[in-house]
Amino acid sequence: MPITKTLQELAEHLGGRTMGDPSLIITGLGTLDNAQKGQITFLANPKYAAKVETTSASAIVMTAAANGFGRNGIVVTNPHLAFAKLLALFTHRKRTTKGIMTGAFIGEGVTMGAEVSIYPGAYIGDGVSIGDRATIHANVTLYEGVSLGDDVTLHASVSVREGSRIGNRVTIHNGSVIGGDGFGYAPDGDGWFKIPQVGIVIIEDDVEIGANSTIDRAALETTHIGQGTKIDNLVQIAHNCQIGDNCIIVAQAGIAGSTKLGKHVTLGGQVAIVDHLVIGDNAMISGQSGVFNNVASGAVMSGTPAIQHQSRLKSAAVFPHLPEMRKTLLKLRNRMTQVEERLDTQGN
Repeated sequence: MPITKTLQELAEHLGGRTMGDPSLIITGLGTLDNAQKGQITFLANPKYAAKVETTSASAIVMTAAANGFGRNGIVVTNPHLAFAKLLALFTHRKRTTKGIMTGAFIGEGVTMGAEVSIYPGAYIGDGVSIGDRATIHANVTLYEGVSLGDDVTLHASVSVREGSRIGNRVTIHNGSVIGGDGFGYAPDGDGWFKIPQVGIVIIEDDVEIGANSTIDRAALETTHIGQGTKIDNLVQIAHNCQIGDNCIIVAQAGIAGSTKLGKHVTLGGQVAIVDHLVIGDNAMISGQSGVFNNVASGAVMSGTPAIQHQSRLKSAAVFPHLPEMRKTLLKLRNRMTQVEERLDTQGN
């Protein structure tokens, strides 16, 4: 059903205050460029402030510092977060329980909570535990002994290997593999002997994992993903890694074995981290960086090899001038050689 709210109701939902007419009816959301009458939009980046005056939106979410141009709106501290909450409000769909649908396979000793939905083609192995309101879409495979908490959503073709433990309110998107064997081999003459990977993966509450990502099981103990961490598509997390709470890991990042990330670490796209490193709390590593050494808490790193971002920017500014600097240094070297030769001649 369509949702309609007054501006005052939305302000109360966001913990903000209204500008203009609090009884204004809002029926949806839109962008500054494309919003229509009846919709609400937001201004997060000051460089787009002029669009507030010209947008067709009926109201704007903004900070107190922004120029409202006399428009109706809601004043908040964080417009981007506020708009995300409005989007969740206006697009919320009531959950429908499907139960165990025809074509799903349920093994022996499986326990399930209330209001579960298991779609056709899902495979639930022996001894699996599934919490309340879990949704398991088509062609999901849960190996034996897997444990799922409440309100878990596994999208089509997710595989969760044996013994893995997934907490509450976890969402895993299509095609991801949780608990595949870690990449471990010992040299054996000209070949390689596979090291058995007998540990598990533990995923804490409120984690979201994008499509086609892989989190390998530990060799002996656990690969651990902390509470609230968000992992993008096509991310590789190797065996025995310990990922802290509320981290952000962007697409195509790769983390080698036994690396530890602290809390609230941000990894940009295509970041590569070698094994057995420690990345401190609140560290940020920009996209396509290669990390070969431990990173201190709060550090901002970039480049390959990764160094402090400000140092990288200074180096990047110098780089285009290196050919000219080389010519200058060669001239100086030649002049110094000439001076030394003259001094030697005078000395003799």
